Amino acid sequence: KSVAAFIAIGNDVNHQKTSSKITGSAPRKRLPLERYVDGVMSGNRVILARAITVIESDLPADGELAARLLDTVLPHTGESRRVGITGVPGVGKSTFIDALGIHLIRERGENVAVLSVDPSSPISGGSILGDKTRMERLAVEERAFIRPSPSRGHLGGVARRTRETMLLCEAAGYRNILVETVGVGQSETAVRSMTDFFLLLMLAGAGDELQGMKRGIIEMLDGMAINKADGDNKRKAERARTEYANALHLFPASADGWAPPVVTCSSLNGDGIEEVWQMVLAHRQMMENRGLLKQRRSRQSLEWMNELVILGLDESLRANRAVAGRLPQLQEEVRKGQMTPFAASRELLRIFHGEAPGGQRH
Repeated sequence: KSVAAFIAIGNDVNHQKTSSKITGSAPRKRLPLERYVDGVMSGNRVILARAITVIESDLPADGELAARLLDTVLPHTGESRRVGITGVPGVGKSTFIDALGIHLIRERGENVAVLSVDPSSPISGGSILGDKTRMERLAVEERAFIRPSPSRGHLGGVARRTRETMLLCEAAGYRNILVETVGVGQSETAVRSMTDFFLLLMLAGAGDELQGMKRGIIEMLDGMAINKADGDNKRKAERARTEYANALHLFPASADGWAPPVVTCSSLNGDGIEEVWQMVLAHRQMMENRGLLKQRRSRQSLEWMNELVILGLDESLRANRAVAGRLPQLQEEVRKGQMTPFAASRELLRIFHGEAPGGQRH
């Protein structure tokens, strides 16, 4: 089967909402709930892709369908290994994931779902959605599902509905879920809050990046891999591995007692890929033995709930007619320095709650 065919499956018409914005075409007709549930549970990748599109949709009519779908499949989720992968630009995240996915499928006989977030244009709202072209081998594997999702400006370098998408992939039977972020920046906290293992990819000979990294990023690591350790770069990669390992020892031990290992790997020839995965498995075993995996996921569920509440409140605020009528004027006054952001925000909240200036409700 051609790469193009699998790209079409994963993208589900390049995400219907984005396409309809650009072309003016109407979104594809939704299926009954039972069709989505049966398709996802049977591992049908076409139905899975369409179900994810419902989850990602901003259309009000899709909200109820999405909630019912997630409630129905929830008992069949939670069994996968969730791995977040990030790294500096040019480190080769997509090529690494291609190599890791092939290892999982061909060497270990498992399956893998890749949730690859594509940066959206702040102007058009469109995204390249080209990660599948950089995962040439994985894209044609029957036991792989790759879903490029536009971040649409969502903070954290991950798509707004990545957590929900992860649940659908788990319900579809995917044992390993890899979440690729846009890159080092705001993505670390977000990806750490939804995965079991957080892997940072680094390069050798690209400057003293570790010194320039935020302390919080280092403290979130579960493991580090020096990529592109091949050819003339192999010796430099090994030297970088030693330097980074020594640097990590200077940081306090994590609360769970895990010391992040540092390994070298080559996405080009596959060297070290198995060692990277053994690191993931060792961490998983440690977490399960100490009962920490369940605790981490419980915390993540609460964080997820709080995030959804905040998102819902933001949507309700912006949808309020009284707020929408006053917002442009307040924004202009704040921009010109005629009103403080504090005062403007308090007025908007009073309007939203239907309160008079004195604090009394209308």
